[in-house]
Amino acid sequence: MTRTLAQWLAYQERVNVRGIELGLDRVRTVWQRMGAAAPARRVITVAGTNGKGSTVALLEAMLIAAGLRVGSFTSPHLLDYNERVRIDGTDADDASLVASFGRIEAARGDLPLTYFEFGTLAALDLFALAQLDVAILEVGLGGRLDAVNIVDADVAVVTTVDLDHVDWLGPDRDSIGREKAGIARAGRPAIVGEPKPPPGLLDALTTCGASVERAGIDFSVERHANGWRWRHRDGMVMELPDPALAAPVQFANAAAAIAALHALCADGEPIAAKNFLAAVSNGLQGVRVSARLQSLGGNPPLIVDVGHNPQAARALAEWLDAQPRGVLHAVYGALADKDVAGVIGALGSRVGHWHLAGLERDTPRGLDAASLAAVLRQTLPQASFDAHADVASALAAARAAARPGERILAFGSFFVASAVLAERAG
Repeated sequence: MTRTLAQWLAYQERVNVRGIELGLDRVRTVWQRMGAAAPARRVITVAGTNGKGSTVALLEAMLIAAGLRVGSFTSPHLLDYNERVRIDGTDADDASLVASFGRIEAARGDLPLTYFEFGTLAALDLFALAQLDVAILEVGLGGRLDAVNIVDADVAVVTTVDLDHVDWLGPDRDSIGREKAGIARAGRPAIVGEPKPPPGLLDALTTCGASVERAGIDFSVERHANGWRWRHRDGMVMELPDPALAAPVQFANAAAAIAALHALCADGEPIAAKNFLAAVSNGLQGVRVSARLQSLGGNPPLIVDVGHNPQAARALAEWLDAQPRGVLHAVYGALADKDVAGVIGALGSRVGHWHLAGLERDTPRGLDAASLAAVLRQTLPQASFDAHADVASALAAARAAARPGERILAFGSFFVASAVLAERAG
């Protein structure tokens, strides 16, 4: 039977209705049946509560700027499934994904695979066929038991650790950090991107024998009027342009990405020392990633961001504080398993009016607007808000309410960002 990409994706959603099913045995078995070909000569795996997508994009941009063949696997997607698998900065085409899914289906036999596991195997399959220099793999959930972890990374990156997916990863930062540390390998570099990581992460990395490099200790960021400086404990110093991505937190993501490349190139490969600075600088200036404080212009100006947990909301708050400018209208929608009160509390009075969007039509995990309103009332009793059945209605209300000099921020879930970007594209 010949299926289109849309039919394959619908089939994958039906074949394993649990959706999330952590564990490596099934996906590793299928990968081995397919030959278990290395996805690239070198592999970087990126885990973390926030910052994964931006760090992958930064790594991809720097490596492409160095003239290397690069694959990147990310999730979830915003508009098209093809966004998840990129080779040399270009999304995989339908025909390639369909052919790969056919190979996976033939190999799996009676073994069940989740939607995400199908996608992970397709990325590894297409990367192997493309004969890449470097593959960058973003962890979907946690690390230790995520499907991506069937591949032994040459360098592991943990961007940040905060409370998210607690039902799966544990109730505190230590537990979550231990799960994320599972992507590291003995004797290989493990980059820790935040300056105050939980002890559980560091203990697990040390126990597994990884060579740990920490932000603020082994490498650092020094910002100044004309850009910023990246410094490593080995004496390497680079004067660099600001990242093209907005938000102060992107300096930390960029620093971790550079540390990962520095570790990858410790033996002179894959980027020669004489080309390293140019590759990093060009990558910083050329990087693009959707829905990370992405400005869509318009009047009133519209910004879209995928921030969906308290740590991401704190980063949004920091960015807003750095450029106060009129009343902020927030278009906000969330999933039921997220800390809505934590997100709302982090932004607090920075939001002048909340336009709450129900997401229950988009996904079974989506919260309806009435539930969002109940949490908002409890968290910020004086908050001004209105409630809407979907993102489109909330965005229309925000545009109608916003006056000259005010702004609209649409955030809270990939489903919010997807709806806003789809409207723009349409």
